[in-house]
Order: sequence, then C-alpha cells, then structure tokens
Amino acid sequence: MTYRGFEVWELPPPTQGLAALEMLNILERFDLRSLGRDKADFWHLMVEAKKLAFADRARYYADPAFAAVPVQQLLSKEYAARQASRIELRRAAAAVEPGNPALARGDTTFLATADASGMMVALIQSNYTGFGSGYAIPELGFGLQNRGALFSLQPSHPNRLAPGKRPFHTIIPAFLGKDGKPLMAFGVMGGDMQPQGHVQIVVNIVDFGMNVQEAGDAPRFYHTGSAEPTGTTMSDGGRLSLESGVPAEVRFELLRRGHRLVEALGGVFGGYQAIYRDPASGVYFGASESRKDGLALGY
Repeated sequence: MTYRGFEVWELPPPTQGLAALEMLNILERFDLRSLGRDKADFWHLMVEAKKLAFADRARYYADPAFAAVPVQQLLSKEYAARQASRIELRRAAAAVEPGNPALARGDTTFLATADASGMMVALIQSNYTGFGSGYAIPELGFGLQNRGALFSLQPSHPNRLAPGKRPFHTIIPAFLGKDGKPLMAFGVMGGDMQPQGHVQIVVNIVDFGMNVQEAGDAPRFYHTGSAEPTGTTMSDGGRLSLESGVPAEVRFELLRRGHRLVEALGGVFGGYQAIYRDPASGVYFGASESRKDGLALGY
C-alpha cells in the first residue's frame, strides 16, 4: 500500500505484515509531522493505531488457503478512515474490538543485502521460542522451528489448528519504495514488535525526514497485551514501554490518558537493519541497530 506517496511492501498472511500496513493507513489520517515526536498526541496516536490493527490481526489473520482473509478490505483507505475515527484522542482504549472490513519474544535473525546492479534482499529467519522445537537434524545441523505454537485452539477461529495448515507467524521482512522504484530493504526483529517497529521506521523517514540510521536510533515505543491470533483478548489496555529519549512530560500525559506505562526489559524494542539506495545516484546507505549486535558493511 502507499503511505504519503511512498510504497510499503510487507509479507501477506499468515504473517503479521498486514498489521504494519494497517497501522500506517490509520496514521496517514493524521498530521504526525505537525504534532512532533515530543508531544503526547504523537505517541498516543501511534499506540492506539497499533491496538486497532492488532485487534484485526487477532481476528482475521490465518492461512489464506484455509480462511477467507479480507486483505483488500483491511488495507483500503476507506476502512482506515473508519478505524482512525475510533481513536479517542484524550483517552487510551482499554479494550478494542476488531473492525468489520468485509462487512514476544523470539529467536530471530534479520539481514538486508544489495549488489552493484541494484538488487536488494530483505531476509528474516526464526526458530521461534527458545531454540525452536529443540530438535536438530543430525545430518544437516540445523534446528527445527516451533511456529505451530501460534495456532489458536478455538474451533471457530480462522487461525485454528488444522492438518496441512500454516500457522500465523510474526516474521516480516519489508521494503520501502517511491514512484515504483525500490528505496530500502529493512526489518525489525522481535515478535510482535516487528510491525510496531516497521511503522516507526517508516514514519521517521517519511514524516520526519530522518536518514536511514537516524530512523533506527530514534526512541521507540513498544506496546504489548493486545489481542492475539492464538485467541487471547485485551481488556486492560495492555502495557506501554517507552525508551528513555521520550520526554518526561509526554510520559505524564500518557499516564493521565490511561496508558499503563511499564519499564522495558532489555531487547524488547526490536533489532533494526536496513539498506537504503539513493534512486538518483545508486549509492547505498547501510544502517544497523544501536540496541544490539549488528553492523553495516560495504565493499
């Protein structure tokens, strides 16, 4: 889909790529640049858009070979306008029902790479919780994942457990483009932080004009406790973590609006890697996460 004239590409269901796109569609209805990153309204809108997108993530995302996932409706600008109108600017939502479009922790590695011809690749791999299934293939030396843990056991849920079915999963490499040309291969590791991280990276670049490294270094939020595709629901508004660069007055105002702020444990704000290609010169710019191991390397 497009965000303020830029194209954003995410993986389709059963991944959570749609959540990042829906968040951006909702946020496009607001002038984030005028609000500024040092105002509570900005952070409030980001979190409330996440809650709305994750309610749909919990309700609709599943293997499209087994369920009718309303992809086009979820990504329509008309639906985004309806979703945006549900945000109450002065109060954090405690519970969020999914919309009607038709009608955390992991073990993940991400990399981006590019060659002299302009070919760019965004690659992500994950064994999921702990060390995946805990079983390694002796002849080949790699461990098997346990992504089947993300099925729902509710018989009526689109993401219910079934033979031959792909479970909902979180890993989503992404691309940013402009005027039909690729600009950036990027990703943010970290379970349900991934779509939240993607949105913050895109907003930082598109709305605030940051370069590819600044976009990753800027303070982030992480919201958890939303409804999940495994069948859990949100009734208490979830929990919001903010990095230290977010001003104290913003924190106090978010508390006043009903957000439940908690201190973040290490690593919850994701792991970002990106390669950006200047469309005019073809020069590459690499960026790596300041919060964990990683590097940008050119030769």
